Amino acid sequence: MSESQKPVQVKLVLLGEAAVGKSSVVLRFVQNDFQEYKEPTIGAAFLTQKCRLEDKVIKFEIWDTAGQERFRSLAPMYYRNALSAVVVYDITSSSSFEKAKSWVKELQRQASPNVIIALVGNKLDLVEGSQEEEEEERDDATATPNQDQSRAISRDEAQAYAEESNLLFFETSAKTGEGVVEVFTEIAKKIPLEQIVNSTKSRAQDQTQQNNVNLNANNGQSKQVGDNCAC
Repeated sequence: MSESQKPVQVKLVLLGEAAVGKSSVVLRFVQNDFQEYKEPTIGAAFLTQKCRLEDKVIKFEIWDTAGQERFRSLAPMYYRNALSAVVVYDITSSSSFEKAKSWVKELQRQASPNVIIALVGNKLDLVEGSQEEEEEERDDATATPNQDQSRAISRDEAQAYAEESNLLFFETSAKTGEGVVEVFTEIAKKIPLEQIVNSTKSRAQDQTQQNNVNLNANNGQSKQVGDNCAC
């Protein structure tokens, strides 16, 4: 395998209120599957999936955290050293959007300084009308407004917040798969791959040099042990 084809490991954490569909988003990305009735995550679940770019392969190491408040204190253990984070809210729930904002603030305050954060509004399938229809209504003053009442957070509101907070922004449906792959693809594009690869090489070289030093330091002892070895 060529150097450019070796997967670059990237830690990613999912955060958000309970029942916003974090696990369903990950399941759709990893297995292209959806389960109508999914058990709540306890603590956190770990999954991996590769994302192939033009010249690099990223292996996402995904920590899907529980949304229940009693597990919140565990979150720093999972987002520590994460290069990317996906903060999910339910577009039909105002409270989940406010919770998402609090997660964003915590990440910006306590996570890695250059962590890439994506804000994801999930459950598009619960909203009547497509995104294209909504855009057409905004452009056509004579159009009948969308009467759907299930959407609590408009796309414009969430996008404005994301731009203000320097976040990537997406709306998805884990149920239909709409927008899910794009979330992880766009995150992958933002990852500073060369920096990670160079850092990994540097650590590997340092470890090799340290191993050589240890081997030379213990050379006499190694010989003595070797004399007593049966093979």
